[in-house]
Amino acid sequence: MHFTKSFSFVMIGFLITVSSYGQRVHHGGKVVHTRTQHKKNVIKMPRSKAKTICPIFEDTGYPYQGLGIKFGDPFAFTYKYYPVKHWGIAADVGRSASGLYSRYYTEIFDEYTNPDTIDTGESVRYYSHKVKSDWVGEVKLLYHVDAEKISPGLQAYAGLGWEMRFLKIRYDYQEEYGPENQIEDIEVNRFTQGIEAVIGIEYSYFKLPVSAFMELEYYVDLMKDPGWRKVQGGVGLRYIF
Repeated sequence: MHFTKSFSFVMIGFLITVSSYGQRVHHGGKVVHTRTQHKKNVIKMPRSKAKTICPIFEDTGYPYQGLGIKFGDPFAFTYKYYPVKHWGIAADVGRSASGLYSRYYTEIFDEYTNPDTIDTGESVRYYSHKVKSDWVGEVKLLYHVDAEKISPGLQAYAGLGWEMRFLKIRYDYQEEYGPENQIEDIEVNRFTQGIEAVIGIEYSYFKLPVSAFMELEYYVDLMKDPGWRKVQGGVGLRYIF
């Protein structure tokens, strides 16, 4: 959010500078202002068009690109490529909201209690866990439709994607017949991937070349835990160029 505010101030300053430069004339190497020149350079713009001073997604302007931040699950850096009017390709890389998966991570502890990972012939009991890292990468192919009748600059989209998840987690456990109150631990890495369905909306009726989006994703694991599914998504902003 700090980056977005800073960028907004820079762009506004740039527009003011360009506008001021257009109101100057040169005489003998000196820059002076004239009332006549000032009147010629003043353009009256209807209030309804003021918001499109930096229009984006014009039909003749494709391809576009977008770069920004997504807040939600995952919290990620996001990139989007708009090759033509109705299609887009998005890629997000960031960190999963691990707290939402705490119950699931507890349930999969049994996967790591075999003799190859724990040096004991006795059974063990889960005690706690701590997520060291929980990275997510996803790529999505999206189809856009105009929703101008609802609001200018609004688009709706849907598509399919592929998601990869990288988890590093430490489990604390107790041996069932071991010394009382003795806690052991084991650290494991987990990689899985699967397909996801996406729906969302994107809004771009701003003075700056920025789009805001909100999306919902439905992920299905196809590798480590086939059939496991999760609803995720978030909101974000992208700078369009």
